[in-house]
Amino acid sequence: MQQKILLVDDREDNLLSMEAILEPDGYQFVRANSGRHALKILLTEFDFALILMDVKMPNLSGFETAALIYEREKLRHIPIIFITANNYGEENIFKGYRTGAVDYIYKPINPELLRAKVGVFIDLYQKNRRLLIQEQKLKAINKSLENEISERKASEEKVRQLNNQLLGNITLLESANRDLDRFAFMASHDLQEPLRKIRTFSDLLSSKYKDSLDEDAGSYIVRIQSAAARMQALIKDILAFSKLTGEKDNFEFTDLNILLEEALADLEVTIREKSAHISVAEPLPALEVNPGLIRPLFFNLISNALKYSKKEVAPLISIRYELSGVQLASNRENITKYCRIYIEDNGIGFDQVYAEQVFEMFRRLHVSSAFEGTGIGLALCKKIVEKHHGSITAHSKANEGTTFIINLPVYQPIKVEA
Repeated sequence: MQQKILLVDDREDNLLSMEAILEPDGYQFVRANSGRHALKILLTEFDFALILMDVKMPNLSGFETAALIYEREKLRHIPIIFITANNYGEENIFKGYRTGAVDYIYKPINPELLRAKVGVFIDLYQKNRRLLIQEQKLKAINKSLENEISERKASEEKVRQLNNQLLGNITLLESANRDLDRFAFMASHDLQEPLRKIRTFSDLLSSKYKDSLDEDAGSYIVRIQSAAARMQALIKDILAFSKLTGEKDNFEFTDLNILLEEALADLEVTIREKSAHISVAEPLPALEVNPGLIRPLFFNLISNALKYSKKEVAPLISIRYELSGVQLASNRENITKYCRIYIEDNGIGFDQVYAEQVFEMFRRLHVSSAFEGTGIGLALCKKIVEKHHGSITAHSKANEGTTFIINLPVYQPIKVEA
């Protein structure tokens, strides 16, 4: 970039002389024929690398002009070399330095000396400009970092507030869930007594007065007994679901085959009535589970397969498993092994779009008149599996059967107390 030099002298020949000496070095010159003229130029132009100024000028001397120049903050970085024909003595020289001058050149001007001194100050000016630009860049970077830190602090504070709000919401939700579970348990428990009386007295009416009642009355009593039985089953399932929340994590290493056999024994009558065939590809492994929960898990899933079997087709239920992950028995904390159990049937199935809905409370895909049930069984299965830190999914197709896939960890995660 071409450097600008301001030449200030009241004599035109001196201005031309300085230009002629310095022109070979490629500088750009701006002339001022008085101190006032120089000040006027400096009102709008600040990018001078150097000012060469005569000391003795009419109206405003070089010293007075320099003092006025350096009163402005924007102009204090411009070095001034005084050009003088007189040796003013030390006092006047100090006066020039006090006003901000950096050097003196005496007339008649030595061309080589002038070019050398101007070259030195131009070089210093360029280095200062580079330092100034670097400083401005560093300031901009620091400002950007400050803004980033400020934004990050604001974001962290916002995240902290959201976390606190979330923790508060979780606490409220957990409290509401506990209250809801207690209400469901108490309500279901309190409903059983009047329900037992309804069933008892309807049975008495049916047995004692069946010969005295007409056909309509007998039909009404049968409907009362059927509705009471369904309600009792519903209350029983709601109680079982509510108890899960308060169920302690009593996990123990258990042979799943024993729990499966117990569930099949409870379903023996239904299995025989439907001529169902249940096959287990190979004995199930032993896992760390709560036996009191896994037993009803097997019972509900196999009962569901028997219930939703096709008419005139014997139910076929296949049970198999596979292991995933690597077992490191010597270091329990590093075990990531899971057992995946498949329970597959040849029943009526359902559209896969309902695969998640079947695990919702009271969700039934078929009319209650066609299939008995409360709509809680699969929701209970999901809650049992989640309590074991596992998952359950369903894959099905209408009229082609259903496969329930249960993922259970071989070992339960170790709890770390706060």
